[in-house]
Order: sequence, then structure tokens, then C-alpha cells
Amino acid sequence: MNPRIVTRLALSDLRGHPGRTLLPGLALLVGVACLIASLMLGDAMSDAFKAGAERVPQPVGVVVSTVPGSNTQPPDLTQVAKQLTGVGGVAKVVPVQQVNVDMLDANGRALPERIQAAIDAGDPSLNRYALADGHTPAADGEVVVDKVTAYQRHLAPGTKVTLADAAGRPIQVTVSGVTQMGSKGDQPFLIVGKDLAAKLNPNFQTSELDLLLTPGTSDVTMRGNLAQQLGSGLSVTTADGERSIQGGNNTLRVLLFLFSILAMATAVFVAGATFRAVYLQRQKQTALLRCVGADRAPIVWANLIEATITGALAGAVGALLGGAVARALGWILDVTGVSSMLGTVQLQPAALPTIGYLITGILVAAALSAFAAVRPSRAAARVSPLAALRLAGEATPERRAVRARLVRGWLLVAAAVLFALGALATQRTVPSPFFALFSGIAAVAGIFGSFGPYVVPRIGRAIGWVAGKAFGPHVRLAGIELGRVPQRAASVAMPLVLASAIVAGTVVLIGTARDVAFSHGGIQRPDAQIHDTGQRPLGPDVLKAAQQPEVDQLLPVSSAEKDITVAGKPASVAGVDPAKLTAYLQSKHQPAAPQFGTDSALLESWLMDEWHVGVGQQVTIDGLPGGSRTVTIAGTVPDVSIGFAGVVVGDPAIAPVSSMLVSVKAGFDQGAYRNAVLGALPNAPTVEVETASQSDEATQRNLDLGAVMLMVLLSLSVAVAVTGIGTALSISVQERRKEVALRRALGVTRMGVTAGILAEAVLLALSGLIGGVVLGTVYAELLIAGLGVHTWPTLPWGQLAIGGLAVVTLAVLAAVVPARTASRVLPAAGLASS
Repeated sequence: MNPRIVTRLALSDLRGHPGRTLLPGLALLVGVACLIASLMLGDAMSDAFKAGAERVPQPVGVVVSTVPGSNTQPPDLTQVAKQLTGVGGVAKVVPVQQVNVDMLDANGRALPERIQAAIDAGDPSLNRYALADGHTPAADGEVVVDKVTAYQRHLAPGTKVTLADAAGRPIQVTVSGVTQMGSKGDQPFLIVGKDLAAKLNPNFQTSELDLLLTPGTSDVTMRGNLAQQLGSGLSVTTADGERSIQGGNNTLRVLLFLFSILAMATAVFVAGATFRAVYLQRQKQTALLRCVGADRAPIVWANLIEATITGALAGAVGALLGGAVARALGWILDVTGVSSMLGTVQLQPAALPTIGYLITGILVAAALSAFAAVRPSRAAARVSPLAALRLAGEATPERRAVRARLVRGWLLVAAAVLFALGALATQRTVPSPFFALFSGIAAVAGIFGSFGPYVVPRIGRAIGWVAGKAFGPHVRLAGIELGRVPQRAASVAMPLVLASAIVAGTVVLIGTARDVAFSHGGIQRPDAQIHDTGQRPLGPDVLKAAQQPEVDQLLPVSSAEKDITVAGKPASVAGVDPAKLTAYLQSKHQPAAPQFGTDSALLESWLMDEWHVGVGQQVTIDGLPGGSRTVTIAGTVPDVSIGFAGVVVGDPAIAPVSSMLVSVKAGFDQGAYRNAVLGALPNAPTVEVETASQSDEATQRNLDLGAVMLMVLLSLSVAVAVTGIGTALSISVQERRKEVALRRALGVTRMGVTAGILAEAVLLALSGLIGGVVLGTVYAELLIAGLGVHTWPTLPWGQLAIGGLAVVTLAVLAAVVPARTASRVLPAAGLASS
């Protein structure tokens, strides 16, 4: 058979049955749309970061900064600036400075963490941040905010925000502009003038020095001279060199690309299953071709040409839809808060892809479509003509193929068990998670790959039997229908199993790890800790407010962290009253150090090992306000949180009180205590009461946000997997026209037929979800056990229920068209059709 005939053969079905022929391309269309959308959204985020990135101003010729990661004490850039002032060739030294400030929320309380504010140089030509709106702060009552904070707090030029000055008093300032840059580390970012910065916090931090050179001075020559003059510990670079390394943040691009690859892999899997079903529908036509002398090779080539055309068309449409999908995905990231976590919001990718992306989508889809069609096409061509002409509906697998599948399945399950035992045998070692990963892959391939035609229909039938008692016989019949085409049902369920297993495993792993971290070992946190967000001393009014009726024990802590050395080494030192520490430890069921007194100290165990000292030895503390003192080591710091102090001395007078640790009586609400203390301190907005439950909630919010981000990214694969449900049901409706017509003739209404098809979609989705959740939970527990922790897994039912409901909803939407097609089958026409 010559190439011309092969091509005509490939196009014949495309002309005669375009809907059925193009059906395998639907999953690839969705996959390519997700791929191009991820690329376009990544480009938009990268462009946004580049536009808003901190940049070296054009007038700057040379940049001086400290060497990052140096083990030696870095030079003081303030002194270096004085040294460089007046040097030949240097016209001006501009320090790049920042300051940590307190921002108040809508309730008038300071945010839990101080935020960084860049100090404006006062010269528009030296601005380091591009503005999206407004202008730089022109007065000490103006600030510039980042675009994420502006989006979250509905700020714009002219609106007001409240800050706290150095003494903790509120100061209301006006927003003069909004940067193109987003927030830094999920924290607000400001630009303030130097006068306002001095009011907010006089302790400026200098990160680098920008040097403006006199006209005619070579920046390369000046760089070499200054590098030799300043010596080690400082980095001297040309401004052009600094500008050339400015780049965007590719975090979202990389994440989206990785998960879009997973979506494309899912699309190939779904397309392969659809090709298999389509070729099965054409098995009599294939058999007739074989009977009239057609060889297997031309039939395979004809199918591959047809698949390539299908993929190219799907790729073109999918690429054109990429812009719309990218904008929808950007909106979802904004709504879920993921974009804010990544440092940018309101991304606006282009509506249409570039020519390069369009060609990429066409080529990728065409290649993957041909790849997905290879195995189904070869399998269809291998069926003998007589067998194909004799069979009706789905071909019954040969006994040899069934035995091979069973053997392969048992081998994979056995491998999964062996790998799982390997993960348990190598606990707390590097190989353990890899054993768990290989075990999970083998389990999925065995249970839902080889055994899928047995497992998936049984799960669907069980769900249908239970749900049928509440929703009627249509649901029970839908469960039975999955057993009619078991291979197809298993192929459709497999992508959902993989996606839901990854999601479920991750959220279970996150939740279990969180509970383990909060309930085992570790340092016991106080029920409540009172401190100032700006590390200001706590006055008598705070101590009075802290003495609420529900307090069991209260331990004031005086921290001395600056310029303090112990045994000649830098250290942070805290002072406490020995009697109050003993009482506090008793409330926490911790043993007290019996020898701890006014002339003794407690050291962290790792410090004792590092300094080679032990209990009973003496160490000298230098830099205390009252002068140096020698103390005797009475023991180690107890397993309770006492700030970040490595050394605790029995004298609370070494510094002003910086924090208070509170133990609340049993049965009292920590949140109520926090509200009572803050309510008693309306004039101290920077005083914060951090409760253990509040800290747990904040940690859980961050973990939930990470889980949401994973779900959003995996939604690409889920969307493709759900497409498989729609294509499988479309083919099923085509095959069952006589059955549907007979049911209509027996009195089943259109609504009943529609309900039956939708029920099949729901059962397919639930089969994949249940299988994935079970596997994900099991292997999350296996990973936890591999770390040496044995506990029951934590199942976040709320998150799993929301994700499952979303998948079921998408499955129903994917089944709407096949369901309407089935409901419109006329009894007479359906029974008369061949």
C-alpha cells in the first residue's frame, strides 16, 4: 500500500467521523492550554519582577558592599563611607540604607513582625525602585508601599497608613506612591524619607555604598583602585556589572512548568486510553481492510498520521486558549493568596500566545498525540480479521493477555511491599524516602494499572450500591456500567488516582508533621509571651496588664544581646529571677536547677560542648551594663522557651524587662487572656501578646497556604484527567445508542438518561479520588515512619472534601455534553441504527 493510499486512509475517518476522530485530542488540547498558560503566566511574573526589582541607579559608577558569607566581622560601611568621601574621582558617596519599622493594622495594633523600609536618597535620579503609581516620598509624612500590600489593604496614593515611632506612639502618614515591586518574604515593604526614618527608628542599616564618579573617571579603573585600597572584607564592583546581574524571580515559572509537564503526561495517558477506545470502535473496519489484503504496517501508519493531525489541531486550539487560561490561573492565585505569598499580584499575561508558543503547542501536541497512538494502533492492527468481525462491543481480552496482566500486577505489588519494608528498615537515613517513592510507584502501577480493570469497577459498583439506596436505580446501574468496559474505566481513573494521591499524600504529610512537631519533644512554649515588636523595654503598665486573674505563673525576662561576650565569644544573655524561674518551671512540669542563683548561670548544652565547659566551672560575661561579672555554671537551660538566649543568669537587673512568659491556669482560654491584656494597653500599640494557640494557627495557615498552592498547581493535571471522563463517556454514549433507545422505549425519561450518565461521571471521579486518597495517606504515613516517627496520620478532612467536591463538579461538567447527547436519542432511530 503506497503512501498516498495510507494518507487517504488516514483522512477518511477524519472526514467521515470528525467528532469521534478528534476526540482523543481533547485531553491534549487541555494539556497544551495548561502548558502554554504556565509559560505565559511565568513570563508575566518574570517581567513583573524585573520591572519592580531593586536596581542600581544610572548615575552610579561603582558599588561597594560587604562580602556575603564572610566568617570575619564585616567592616562598618558607615566608616567606609567617611573614608571614601573626598577620594579623587569620587564625586559623592550615597549610602543605601534600610530601617526596620512597625506598621499598625486596622485594629491599631502593630503587625507581629517589623517590616523593612528603604530610605529614599532624596534625589529622583537615585531611586532604586520603579513606581507603578504616584511619586517618591517628598515629605516626612509620606511613604511608598509595595504593590502587594496596596492590593491587600486597598491602598492608593492619598490614602493613610499608621506607623509607630521609635517610642511606640502611632504616626499617621500618607501613601504617596506604589512600587512595581511586590512584598518581600510575604511582608510589607515601604520607602520612607530620611527624616521620617529617624522618627521611626534611628538605628539605620547600611547595605552598600553607591559611588557617583566625577566626569571622565573610568569606573573600571576606580573599581581596581578602590579594591586595592579597601582590602579584604569588601566587594567593589562596577555599577554596570551590578545592573547586568539584575533578574526576575522564576519561582512561579519553574513550579508551573513542572506541574504543566505532569499535566501533559496525564494528557498522553488519557489520549492513549481514548485512542484505544476509538480504534476498538473501528475494529470491524480494520478487519475488513485486513481481509482485502491490507498489511498491518500501513494501518498503523494511517492511524499515526491521523493522530498527528488530531494532535496538531488540538495543539493549535490549546495554544490559542493559553492566554485565557493564564489569566484565569492568575485570578485563582490572587483569590487563594498564593500570588501574595510569591510576591506579586494581578498578573496580566497577554491574551494571545506568541508565534513561538503557538508553534510549540502544535509541535508538542502532534508529537505526543502520535506517541500516545502508537501502542493502541499496533494493538488494533494485531487483531485477526475473523476475531474482529466476530466481536461486538469491547473485545474480550485473550487469556494469555489476562494471565500476563495478573502476573505483572502481582510482581508490582510484591515489589511495592519489598520497597515499603526497605523504607522501614532504613529509617532515619537518606535511602528511606526513595524506597517509599519506588514503593508508591509500584503500588499505583500494580493496583490501578495491572489490576485496574478489576479494582476500579468494584470500587464504582460499591459506591453505586451505597449511593443507589439514596439516589435511586440510575446510580446503581451506573456502577454496574463501569464493569462493562473495565479497561476503559481503569484507564480513566488512573490519572485521577495519581493526582489525588499526590495531593492527599502532601496534605496528610504536612498535617501529621505539624502535629508531631507540636506534640513531641522540642522546647515547651509559654501559653503566652508578651513582648514589644520593636524590642522596646516593657514598662510597669505592661506588667500590671499582664497580671490577669487567669495567670498561673509569670516570668519577666531581661535580654541583653548587643555587644555581649561570654568567655570571650559573642552570646545572647537573659536575666531572670531564680525563684520565679523555679515556679514557672513547676507550672510546666519541668525540673528546676537546684544550684541556680544570683551568681550562677544556665547554658545551652550545645554551647557547653562548643566552649568545652561544664557544670561547676566559671565563665566571665563582658559587656553588661553593670560591668563584667563571673558566674558559675549551674546546669543547662531548661526545655522551655526563654527567648533566644543561650545563657540565662539569675539576675533580672542586667537589662530592662524585654518579655514576659506566662503560664495560664488550666481551663482558661489563651485568646481571652490575650484580648484582656491588649485591651488594657490601648496606648501601647507595639506590645504584642503571642499565645501558643495563636502561633499554632499561624503555622497552620502557612501550611494550608502551601497545600492550597499545591492543589492549584495540581489542578492542571486534574483538569486533564477529568477531560478523560468526558471523552470516555462520549465514546460510551456512541456505543450504547441502542441500549439508550431501548431504555427510552421502556419509559425512562430524558432526565433519567441524563442522570445515569452524570452518575457514571461521578462514580469514575470518586473511584479515582478514593483510590488516590487511600494510597496518598498510606505513603504519607510510610514517609513519616521512615523518619523514625510512628503515629497515626492526620487527615485534613476539610481540605480533602473541598478538593474532592471540586473534582466531582468538574467531572459532572465534563459529562454534560455526553449526557445531553444520550438524552436526545430517539427510541425508534436508536433501535434502527446499526
